[in-house]
Amino acid sequence: MANAARDTFVVGLRNAHAMEVQARELMERQSERLDEYPEVKAKITAHLQETNEQLRRLEKCLEACGESTSSLKDTAQSVMANMMAMAHSVAGDEILKNTFANNAFENFEIAAYKSLLALCGAAGMPEAKEPLETSLKEEQRMAAWIDSNVEKVTMEYLTHQRQAA
Repeated sequence: MANAARDTFVVGLRNAHAMEVQARELMERQSERLDEYPEVKAKITAHLQETNEQLRRLEKCLEACGESTSSLKDTAQSVMANMMAMAHSVAGDEILKNTFANNAFENFEIAAYKSLLALCGAAGMPEAKEPLETSLKEEQRMAAWIDSNVEKVTMEYLTHQRQAA
């Protein structure tokens, strides 16, 4: 059982690393286009720094397991993120689509970290618990911020639309 748990944990760490690569790419593309929404831009920029720390934490967890990241998964997720960002950038309501997608993505990340935390003990990696909990809390804070700002961003978008008309 320990080997299955450890194998699942390692795959989960690699998947989480690829997920965070995707998040980083999405936020980098989004932040380039958020000048009309300075509060959102500031939050995305701050969370981008957290994401870079999360990537380092995941890499350390993988190293502690004697493993490395998956270049294939990281590259695939990076390409997907850039394609999503490009698709949203041509939409007139880009900020709304990004807000909805970010809300979903943050909750996806939360679930991934909860799953990894559930595996720590069975995988024989209790030392991974603290860094994974730190990342989970960061994702929960970002998800809560996005959730509490959906209405505000929507109304700001509406204001910009009225001014442009």
